[in-house]
Amino acid sequence: MKFRIKMFFGFLSIILLLLICWSAAYFLTDSFSSYINIKLNSFLIQLINSLLGFFIFGCCMFLISRIFSRQRQRHIEFIQSIINAMRQIARGDYNVRLSKISGHEFRDDPFSQIVDNINYMSRELGQLEQMRQEFVSNVSHEIQSPLTSISGFARALQNEQLKHNERLHYLTIIETESQRLSKLSDNLLKLTSLESSQYPFELKEYRLDKQLQHIVLACEPQWSAKEIEFDLSLDKMNIIADQDLLDQVWMNLLNNAIKFTPDGGTISIKISNLNGDVAVTITDTGIGIAEKDQLHLFERFYKADKSRNRNISGSGLGLSIVKKIIDMHGGTVSVTSKQNEGSTFIVTFPAHHEKE
Repeated sequence: MKFRIKMFFGFLSIILLLLICWSAAYFLTDSFSSYINIKLNSFLIQLINSLLGFFIFGCCMFLISRIFSRQRQRHIEFIQSIINAMRQIARGDYNVRLSKISGHEFRDDPFSQIVDNINYMSRELGQLEQMRQEFVSNVSHEIQSPLTSISGFARALQNEQLKHNERLHYLTIIETESQRLSKLSDNLLKLTSLESSQYPFELKEYRLDKQLQHIVLACEPQWSAKEIEFDLSLDKMNIIADQDLLDQVWMNLLNNAIKFTPDGGTISIKISNLNGDVAVTITDTGIGIAEKDQLHLFERFYKADKSRNRNISGSGLGLSIVKKIIDMHGGTVSVTSKQNEGSTFIVTFPAHHEKE
């Protein structure tokens, strides 16, 4: 149907152009004959009109073909630039920026949309590649540090003149660094599996307040050793979620709170109902987090305080895992904190999550 309409309008345009050309030829012949003051017979006038009309029509068609030829050439060059850009991206070069064709700057124009989307794709892939390189660099750094310690203290143990206490101290360090490597490996595998589409997402109904109570009791050796007090406000709350994944969330957040809260401090946990959503608030009286660090806190391998010793700091993956799990539940996690005044983590998600 569209083809027939185009054919009709094309035929109509040619007829209109012929009428204009013959009319122009008529007026030119008439003006010329009036100018030279010679009366031509009708046959000669018709012959001149026909030849002049064909000449004008041919000139018009030549100009139109030249215009369309240039436009076609520009489109061919534009398509070729797209092909070259895609080849660059395929080779891993994401510094691709296409320019729009002159006269196609409107947002709804398809050529402009192609340019915008290719430029957007190259930028996003470039950022993804940068993140991948940073990830590999961070993993290498995190693995290299404990391996260096293990290697150094293993060589030191070869010294037969070492005292028994020194030997035990070195063995303890090697064991600690080995556990650190193991935890880093577990967290990497956990984060990778969470980001895959094949990760099992098991939803079931259970009591959130009971879950948080069990997590607090499971961490009793850590908080009782530091004489930390707990303030629990856990109203009865039934939710539908993945219990194992949320176990990981509460364990990571609570371990962080215990880790950075000084002896004799306080940790409070509260459950709230927000218009059908559940909000879990975990507040500590710890060392706090600087405002500039709060923006990057949930990024992989980000550590707010680079000066913390190894016994306190982790791999920088725990909060990334927390955010990923809460994202899977359609929720959000945020933090408010001031240095030396403690931190508050607020986790919000639907009480009855439905798997997409």
